[in-house]
Amino acid sequence: MPDLLRTAAAYAWRIIAVGIVVHVAFSLLGQFHQIAVAVFLGLVITTVLRPVAGFLARFVPRPLAVAAALIGGVLLVLGVLTLVGESAAGQRGGLQKEFAAGVDRIERQLEGPPFRLSSHAFDDLRSRIGELLSSHRSALFSTALSGASRLVEVVTVLALALFCSAFFTHSGDRQWQWVCDQLPAGGRRNFMVAGRAAWRTFTGYTRGILLVAATNAILVGVALFVLGVPLAVPLALLEFVAAFIPLIGSPIALAIAAVVALAAKGVFIALLVVILIVVIGQIEGHLLHPLVMSWAVRLHPVVVALAVVGGAVAAGVVGAVVAVPLVAVVWSVYLALRGPADAAQ
Repeated sequence: MPDLLRTAAAYAWRIIAVGIVVHVAFSLLGQFHQIAVAVFLGLVITTVLRPVAGFLARFVPRPLAVAAALIGGVLLVLGVLTLVGESAAGQRGGLQKEFAAGVDRIERQLEGPPFRLSSHAFDDLRSRIGELLSSHRSALFSTALSGASRLVEVVTVLALALFCSAFFTHSGDRQWQWVCDQLPAGGRRNFMVAGRAAWRTFTGYTRGILLVAATNAILVGVALFVLGVPLAVPLALLEFVAAFIPLIGSPIALAIAAVVALAAKGVFIALLVVILIVVIGQIEGHLLHPLVMSWAVRLHPVVVALAVVGGAVAAGVVGAVVAVPLVAVVWSVYLALRGPADAAQ
């Protein structure tokens, strides 16, 4: 048997074995995806609350410091959501009038040069939309009911995430040490090295992406407010959430802002929002994200793009959010286990 074929066969069965293990692992995660998401969110919350709890623990007992940090974080999030809700409710009346006028303005522009669309086309489109809604009323009702059950799942996952985060923040080091103590002595050191590298990378990436999201949200909120675009605060919050999906999240959120600006303020303001999309994309891509990756692990943009798309295909929006930090953690663990010289590169 040729040496090349023997070597290829040796690599092939090992790759197949690793693929089977990965497939089984992801299948199990798929069966218990709510628990996996809750643990992931618990780790994210821990990276944010742990420094705050550590600071408060200098003045009060640690359990009280953890409780204060957790309750303060929850109140902060609820306060932001309340601000967004009040902002949207306060602009609802004027927003309906602006959107109605904006839609009429867009129709008139499309009826003129160079498009010259017939007014009957818009009437036909409205009638078709009405027929579609009336014919699918039962489907929409069932979708609303499923959305209510989804809301219960989301609340349950968030409650479990807060519960896990409380223990991770209070005694995560001791829990990790207990896990390491249960391993055979021969593999304990490598496991501890891998764990430290993974946590360092995950912490750096999470705090960095929070900085990117907050910066983007502030820039978008201020710009939309200056331009007079309605729903500036909710759109800024949407930008904050979308920034957790690298490369594609921010453009999608800003495209929604451009549509709102087009309907409410006209073509000129919408063009300014499009320019805003380009500017913020440049700031995020060339300044903020390189800074984040330098805190964690430098990943090539192609790797980030493939990770985001692969995660979205495998697990939807959750997969797109989790993919990049997962790849960064795996790569940092690989470098840490290879040796200090490789990890430093």
